[in-house]
Amino acid sequence: MSRFFQAEIDLKALIKNFHFIKSIANRASQKNKIIAIVKADAYGHGAIEVSKTLQRLKVDYLGVAFYDEAVLLRESGVSCPILVLFDREVEGIFRHNLTPVIFDINHAKELSTYAKKKKLTLSVHVKVETGMGRLGIYENICEQVRKIATMPNLKLEGVLSHLSMAEDPYWSFQQISKLKEVKEYLNSVGLNPIFHIANSAGIFLNESSFDAVRPGLILYGYVTNEKKLENITPCMTVKTKILDIRKLPKNTPISYGKTFITKRESLIGVIPIGYADGYFRGLSNQGFVLVKGKKAPIVGVVCMELTMIDLTEIPELQVGDEVVILGNSGDEKITAWDIAKWAGTIPYEILTCLGSKAKRVYLY
Repeated sequence: MSRFFQAEIDLKALIKNFHFIKSIANRASQKNKIIAIVKADAYGHGAIEVSKTLQRLKVDYLGVAFYDEAVLLRESGVSCPILVLFDREVEGIFRHNLTPVIFDINHAKELSTYAKKKKLTLSVHVKVETGMGRLGIYENICEQVRKIATMPNLKLEGVLSHLSMAEDPYWSFQQISKLKEVKEYLNSVGLNPIFHIANSAGIFLNESSFDAVRPGLILYGYVTNEKKLENITPCMTVKTKILDIRKLPKNTPISYGKTFITKRESLIGVIPIGYADGYFRGLSNQGFVLVKGKKAPIVGVVCMELTMIDLTEIPELQVGDEVVILGNSGDEKITAWDIAKWAGTIPYEILTCLGSKAKRVYLY
């Protein structure tokens, strides 16, 4: 038996989630543009296949973190507008017909100079600081944005910021109010770019709906807290198979450091996945997997490529039986939130780690 470590990506679930997001974005007759975030290889789901699916759904923009991610999409045939969120690239922006997010006045000057040299007009979005403390124009914001808007051969297409605590309406409202001030100023001087600040959680805040929304995690079937939404479906299922089964006596140590010792005669399974595969060492003696619709606890320390599970309560097993790491089996399920709690992290990290390491298979 060769190693089996597979992530099934349900594109029908992605489509369903997109339509739900669109229904929220278009509430109250307000038709917001959708900027679908596909950075970090679409949160581990595979940026190329995800982006092609979203392009068929006529998404308004795709959002990536860095220039190289955008190039990969262009070279794969993705032609819709791509927003590059965190890069200072200049020449390649023009070559691949990309839309940069400017967060520094010097970058704006470089883009303007190059656009003038090539006798081209470049559409840009400008990021402003409202409370994230990460990237964005943060001094004399209104004046700086207006200055960028008047630079030769640049067209101010959008202005954005980022919610740092979208689950906290009070703090989010303060950030939104700051962005509204920028909008009011620019409108007063005759500038009318699209404004956007709403991430996945922010979509549900009416006040955050300017002209566009930027769904990320919610596209892939999760929200940023454990609130369950019937209208969204997780897109990723991760599976492996039992590599070995061992019948061990009481008082047998399992894995490194003897952190787990059997308290009875036990059936211990070995699965071919470990921390080198994005399965966190923090899951040692903490998490569960699903075997034949039942939860099997992880026992001992998670190794580099192997993890041990207790199968004592699950009879009639054999080598090669399926193990669900993330997803459903029978009436049981394990979500990215479950694994995140066991490992002491967040669902984003679970999806990006597991999805980037497993062999991806797409379900259409």
